Amino acid sequence: MYQKIGLKMATSYSPNFNLPKRVKNRIKFIIIHYTGMKKESAAIKRLQDPKSKVSSHYLIKNNGGIINLVPDLYEAWHAGVSSWKHFTSLNKNSIGIEITNPGHQYGYRNFSSKQILSLKKLLYFLIKKYRIKKNCVLGHSDISPSRKKDPGEKFPWEMLAKKKLVFWHNLNQKKIKKFRHDNLLANIEEKVFLKNLHKIGYNDIKGFKFRKNLKYLTLAFQRRYRQSLVNGKIDKECLLISNNLL
Repeated sequence: MYQKIGLKMATSYSPNFNLPKRVKNRIKFIIIHYTGMKKESAAIKRLQDPKSKVSSHYLIKNNGGIINLVPDLYEAWHAGVSSWKHFTSLNKNSIGIEITNPGHQYGYRNFSSKQILSLKKLLYFLIKKYRIKKNCVLGHSDISPSRKKDPGEKFPWEMLAKKKLVFWHNLNQKKIKKFRHDNLLANIEEKVFLKNLHKIGYNDIKGFKFRKNLKYLTLAFQRRYRQSLVNGKIDKECLLISNNLL
């Protein structure tokens, strides 16, 4: 099947995974990350260093090359403290894909066309092999909104949705843009927005009692579904998008 879709990869295994093997149908999610380090070589070294206690199943390099670091049926250490719907500790039920990018701390940049081409092929392969639903291909910030920003607002979710690989809304972005900025929500509408996010899968809501934490949740939603303005403010555009996603 690799050859059929033009998927090529190297193998360089990391010792950072859990035993025993998982059964195939336990894999429900794909989680996408960026490496968040200045140098690609340092990121690869860290993912293979037993002392780091982190890993992923795959790494997509700057040049589009794919490294398989942990076999799919073993639990890699990529998600950390995480939750989505009724799932917690998503390492147990997911495949992690790291993409080389310095991230927000070191000069966040667009992902290269070679990286995205390789990602599309890898996603197609994994989704088909494990029968993963497109609304179960998530970013690290979706499952850990108070801790993580990756893969960030420059990640091409909308383009991948057009290839039917991920989940996205079907609203006209130019038309709904007028509902942002000054159209902040009343308390009752804000509660509807948060309930919508809970139904979509963001399930940290019970812990988001304080305004600071609500902002983290909103930022995660915007990095995924309203990437042209990531400000942490819950406005009517955010509400419309959340309604549409449901």
